[in-house]
Amino acid sequence: MRRPGSMTRLLLRSALRRPVTTTYPAVRLQTPDRFRGRLAFQPALCIGCRLCTRDCPTGAIEIRKVGDKEFTAEIDFSRCIYCAQCVDVCPKKALAATGDFELAQLRRGALKILFGAGPREVPPPAPPASEAPQGAAPPKASGPRAATDSTPDAAPDSTPPDSDCQPARKRPPSPTGSR
Repeated sequence: MRRPGSMTRLLLRSALRRPVTTTYPAVRLQTPDRFRGRLAFQPALCIGCRLCTRDCPTGAIEIRKVGDKEFTAEIDFSRCIYCAQCVDVCPKKALAATGDFELAQLRRGALKILFGAGPREVPPPAPPASEAPQGAAPPKASGPRAATDSTPDAAPDSTPPDSDCQPARKRPPSPTGSR
């Protein structure tokens, strides 16, 4: 059993010491050398071998060819486990691990980052059908219904090209039967 007053002595001793905890949000922490943080991609060094994609245990990296000897990398940081295997396997060192570890986001989609993509050129929108020239012929119907229904009022077989809708993907049948 402790003596009465020992608590006061312990309280005074701890009040005069420096705090053991850090003031992290106010003072940024220094990460050690070779810290495996957020990945950085240098598209000028990439040769498109896709070794990083094959070696990633979670499949978080996707390399795409955008031009002659030009590649982009899409890295999904919500899937990445920061093991740096992709950094080790890259023969040209196009991938590097940075010291950045503050990756919290409110939306999961914000963790999917496309590296090496320049500004996209958006083609001008096509004029609506009502502004077509006067002497122009109506557009020809296409698709499986073209032979049976060639009226201009027929419903199109697919979504128009300026639509934001994506076609629904069909799920492959389950090998064990229906669910």
